Amino acid sequence: MIDTTRLTQILRFLEIIDQFKAIYRANYLSSQNRHENDAEHTWHMAMFALLLHKELSIEVDIEHTLKLILTHDLVEIYAGDTPAFDVAGNLDREEREEQAAQALFAQLPEDLGTQVHDWWREFEACTTPEARYARAVDKLQSFAQNIFSQGRNWRENGVSAERSRVLNGAARQFDPALTEAFELLYQRGVEENCYASL
Repeated sequence: MIDTTRLTQILRFLEIIDQFKAIYRANYLSSQNRHENDAEHTWHMAMFALLLHKELSIEVDIEHTLKLILTHDLVEIYAGDTPAFDVAGNLDREEREEQAAQALFAQLPEDLGTQVHDWWREFEACTTPEARYARAVDKLQSFAQNIFSQGRNWRENGVSAERSRVLNGAARQFDPALTEAFELLYQRGVEENCYASL
């Protein structure tokens, strides 16, 4: 027999996470007509992961990686987005996001809430190959989006190429394929004058 209470709870959660589409990030769309939202970032990040995973020198479970990607920023529905270059905002980000995760995922049936919360925690811990890949792709997509939008966000926030390299250090070192992808984008960023001048 179908558990309509359970289905109702799942549908309610899916309605709640529709708010994900209204959480705007610092990055601009390539058209520069508005900021990118979390749902767009997550979709694009999933495409990066899907299309690049066969280029890696290590094996990753792409299905599991996509689960981590799809859930990694959901907490921003309650915690908001904190740009990497926002030093003050990052001081309490972990605490804010853990509280948001507990509140958000508790709205699912217990087994699903636990599973989604575990995926989110795995992404945050960044210890499994899939979490490390998902985290690296998170950085790569964000970096690429800044290039695709001609560096508008970086120029507005004083982010230099050197600062970007520091912020993306671990992601650049995850795998030679991603190192090369970053370098290709860095070269393009220099050619197109995407970085803030110091």
